[in-house]
Amino acid sequence: MFSIIVNWGYMAFTLFMMGYLFSHIIGKMSGYEIKNITGIISVGIVVATVYSQIFSCFYKVGAVANIIMLSACIVAFITLRKGIFRCLTENMRHTSRFIRLGILTLILIWAFCASRGYMHYDSDLYHAQSIRWIEEYGVVKGLGNIHVRFAYNSSFFALSALYSMSFLGDQSLHAVNGFLALILSIEVLELSKLPKLKKVRLSDFARLAAFYYLTTIYGEITSPASDYAIMCAVFFIIIKWLSLLEENTKSAAPYALICVGCTYAVTLKLTAGFILLLTIKPACMLIKEKRWKAIALYIFMGVVVILPWIIRNVIISGYLLYPFPALDVFNVDWKIPAEMAAMDAAEIKTWGRGLYNAALVSLPITDWFPHWFSETLPALGKLFIVLDILCIILLIAAAVCKPLRTAVFTTDNCLTIAAIAASYIFWQLSAPLLRYGYAYVLLMIFLTAGILVGPLYNKKAFCKVFIAFLALFSAAKFISLAKHINNELEKPYYVKQQDYGTYELNSFEINGVRFYYPQSGDRVGYDAFPAIPRKISISLIGADISDGFKSASD
Repeated sequence: MFSIIVNWGYMAFTLFMMGYLFSHIIGKMSGYEIKNITGIISVGIVVATVYSQIFSCFYKVGAVANIIMLSACIVAFITLRKGIFRCLTENMRHTSRFIRLGILTLILIWAFCASRGYMHYDSDLYHAQSIRWIEEYGVVKGLGNIHVRFAYNSSFFALSALYSMSFLGDQSLHAVNGFLALILSIEVLELSKLPKLKKVRLSDFARLAAFYYLTTIYGEITSPASDYAIMCAVFFIIIKWLSLLEENTKSAAPYALICVGCTYAVTLKLTAGFILLLTIKPACMLIKEKRWKAIALYIFMGVVVILPWIIRNVIISGYLLYPFPALDVFNVDWKIPAEMAAMDAAEIKTWGRGLYNAALVSLPITDWFPHWFSETLPALGKLFIVLDILCIILLIAAAVCKPLRTAVFTTDNCLTIAAIAASYIFWQLSAPLLRYGYAYVLLMIFLTAGILVGPLYNKKAFCKVFIAFLALFSAAKFISLAKHINNELEKPYYVKQQDYGTYELNSFEINGVRFYYPQSGDRVGYDAFPAIPRKISISLIGADISDGFKSASD
């Protein structure tokens, strides 16, 4: 727990400094500067992720990467210290003692939860090894040939490697998810201002949805799974987007910056692609104003965010996007065979549908949906899906019925809910494992409900009902959290974080390189390296594993 708080302190400083520096530069160019601390840190997260991915293309992400980053942050702090102190002072002035106490409490709660708990199955299957490859080598050609899941290449793993501190020799920390959950929960803490505001906003419905999501993951946030990172990112993006709309922000800059954040979300997990529909708003604003230089600037920023991820895709798998063998535009000798990529894509879909047989990937939705709904979803999950389907029907009705559309849905609300609806439908029709799309499932329901009751927002009676519901929900969830904490109290992780799992492994050698694989099952953990789920034929490109791998079938 102590190691996590220290790690978070380092993350907070470096992420704030990178976010502030970027905001300062963009402010000079666009006239808009981010002033909210969580907003600045979120920008820093994007910058740090892009930096770690670029660095990984040239060298391993470890001590050198951190020394360069920290040095740049210190120089930026010394150079911009007056503005930084002014920004921090301004934020503190507008933060009540209750909020400050709440933030301190959240830090302790999330540090405790991130220090121990359930290590996700996939983390010991491939997350840990993916992070370690980045720590040890940066990026390796054809890495997906020894385990196709290494080719999933979430940018989250590069960020995790940057802040794992494995070069200190004690252990590889996996606390980034906990930090992201902390930042989102600070945004959710804004709900405590409702009694003073005496009105409810649509963003508060999004915060309530995020609150519910956070209460489902605190027992497993110690795991470096990219699913939690992308869900937190989507919630944060939508909350900030709605807040801008509620503030009647006229400048296109903040909307465009959020859309750059949407591009970042795609690098966390490709399934977030439809959130990019939000770009329609700033694009229309900028085109209407004929601000072509600004358009070029934001496009450039989006390219800078996504290009390192695409480059890593090509290096690791040989494909522009993996696992999409149809996008085969590179003729490289380390490319994962197309049939293997197609099989992997089929397994992802069928696993998400609860079928566990890749041969059933073409099964019609009328056949797999009933099985998926009845056999894989918990009771509350079933309720959520039914409500989501009703919301989709309502949205279609609103699109057809002009009186309903004009009475309830504004243009901005339509765009926001359309982005969420498209994301939900894509998730539902592809690989609908609940943890892959929890944000879309919850936001679809909560935002639709929020839009429908919009005329009641300023009614004191409605505000009181909303606050009463929030209080009851919070009480129930805090009781659940207290039970979880009580069950975890005796675990000895108050100084060091719970480590990855350990397994009985066998090994074999290729060209003097020892590879490890499990005696049973398919999980390998972090310590043994390089490790893969099973013994396979491995073909090296050169004399060393740093030269990369090619398909053994070549």
